[in-house]
Amino acid sequence: MIALRPGSQRGHFNHGWLDTFHSFSFGDYHDPAHMGFATLRVINEDRVAAAQGFPTHPHKDMEIITYVLSGALEHRDSLGTSSVIRPGEVQRMSAGRGVTHSEFNASRTQQVHLLQIWIRPQERGLEPSYEQKSFPAEAAPRNRLQLLASPDGAEGSVTIHQDARLLRAVVKPGDSIRHELAPRRQVWVQAVRGEARLNGQILKAGDGAAVTDERALSIEPITEAELLVFDLKE
Repeated sequence: MIALRPGSQRGHFNHGWLDTFHSFSFGDYHDPAHMGFATLRVINEDRVAAAQGFPTHPHKDMEIITYVLSGALEHRDSLGTSSVIRPGEVQRMSAGRGVTHSEFNASRTQQVHLLQIWIRPQERGLEPSYEQKSFPAEAAPRNRLQLLASPDGAEGSVTIHQDARLLRAVVKPGDSIRHELAPRRQVWVQAVRGEARLNGQILKAGDGAAVTDERALSIEPITEAELLVFDLKE
């Protein structure tokens, strides 16, 4: 079964410096029907104005993944990390027993567009840690999903502390991806660019889909498209 979550139905706030969409309940947006999906707790699509951002604030017991779509995001944290995240890069910060960090648009002239993703860890009170790796879209494999995050760092992915996998589909018209699903797994698919068919149903940028009781995913692009696939335990 596939349950669509149209992007137009997400929580939306425009604060001037921040234009943000929430797939699941977050902050001032509360929807009891959308509190997360399995261990996936947050998908926020943020557009941050030039030279603006999130000042230092704390997190605890969450696996936080940042995925930049355009522009550049400057990150600083209490672990001593200072980095800039650009398109095609995946940042993972394990908040563990506690970490503080800030995220600012690294440009004084251009907007930064990103996804902020939270996954609940399998254990609380872990040692905080940070990881950042590059996965250029132009180097993505054709006709198969690319692993970006996993519990064991397989295929060069970043390592998260949960039985969850984040995969990416970068597809052009004429491509076709079929991905077999293991038993007792649930999947969330988030379309981030373009338009594609997921098991026959159309997803446009911003749309999400909860996939349950399916044996496989079939992705066929209508336009050039990019989708993130979250493979999660039940």
